[in-house]
Amino acid sequence: MPSIFLKKNEDKRLRKGHLWVFSNEIAKCDGFLQNGDLVDLYTANKEYLGTGFYNKNSLISLRLLGNNYNGDITEYIHSSLNQANELRKTFYPKRSSYRLCFSESDYLPGLIIDKYNNTFVLQVYSVGMYANLEHVISYLKDELQAENIFTRNDFYFRKLEGLPEEDNLYFGNTESEVIDDSKIKFKINFPESQKTGFYFDQCDNREFIERFTNNKTVLDAFCNSGAFGLHAAHAGAGFVTFVDSSEKEILNAENNFKLNNCTAENDFIVMDVFDYLAKCIDAGRTFDVVMIDPPAFAKNKKSIPAALKGYTKLNKLAASCVGKNGYLVTSSCSHHISKADFLESVVNGAAKAGKALQLVHFNSASLDHPSLPAMDETTYLKFAVFKVI
Repeated sequence: MPSIFLKKNEDKRLRKGHLWVFSNEIAKCDGFLQNGDLVDLYTANKEYLGTGFYNKNSLISLRLLGNNYNGDITEYIHSSLNQANELRKTFYPKRSSYRLCFSESDYLPGLIIDKYNNTFVLQVYSVGMYANLEHVISYLKDELQAENIFTRNDFYFRKLEGLPEEDNLYFGNTESEVIDDSKIKFKINFPESQKTGFYFDQCDNREFIERFTNNKTVLDAFCNSGAFGLHAAHAGAGFVTFVDSSEKEILNAENNFKLNNCTAENDFIVMDVFDYLAKCIDAGRTFDVVMIDPPAFAKNKKSIPAALKGYTKLNKLAASCVGKNGYLVTSSCSHHISKADFLESVVNGAAKAGKALQLVHFNSASLDHPSLPAMDETTYLKFAVFKVI
């Protein structure tokens, strides 16, 4: 098997459990290497560190597999997927829909799989996993009785890896599914949905907000499929307002509201969230609970300063719309924004709105999104609940 040797002292991060080798850390390569090949990694002193997928066209030259790789890639992929599925079943025994595989966090670099009943939606962001996709598909068919398998890739990340900017149908069809998160049902229209079809990463956090939304007036901003607001309605909210700039998503949220036979008074509004919050401030309208779950503001490190300004402005507007002793529920899914910087932006925004905050809960992504402690890249979601004083 071809080999890669690191420069001196470039192994420390990897020994702690980080799984990426960058191009500027490599001293030399032995053997004929092609993109997607499995390659053995050694220190400068020729000590074996692991095996991974090689890509000469990416800044991430090598993506390491787990330390239980035994030389059989088919067996490794099947075993790793089985372990990943068993972990999800442990935490969500009553659910048939969840994130089955979370890339490096499940030691399957560049592979994301969301399970919607017996429909499996993939995102593939490494050349090596792309070259071995047949083993993934065989596992889904043979072990999990897949009826539909297809991809819904983010082409931005495919381009970084040098992969074709395309989606593929591997089995069945790409139509729709009705899923549930153990409490709320959602109809997923895959051709029209964002990402793979649903945001599983906030499932645990949506359930958390049920603790304080009974009999409350609630705003679900950037509502997408309406999931946060639907959980508030399920918990007995008195009035739920859903706001999103996408007419398609508002219709989706409205249909999900009907699907669940929700009885809360409601309002569904197509409007830019910044504009809607400003309009509420002008009208003096407040809510008992304001929930904001915006898209990522920072796609890369260069956009961090602008993103932090955006989070500060958004949280200023949101905090201004929270009534006395109400709650501000705020999130960031930008990996490049640290927890400390995110919380600072929220506090700064609230201060500009003349509001004091009490942090009552902080969380990351749901339990089907595990992370690696030695790899910050596997942690991205920040979710905070504040009492507004």
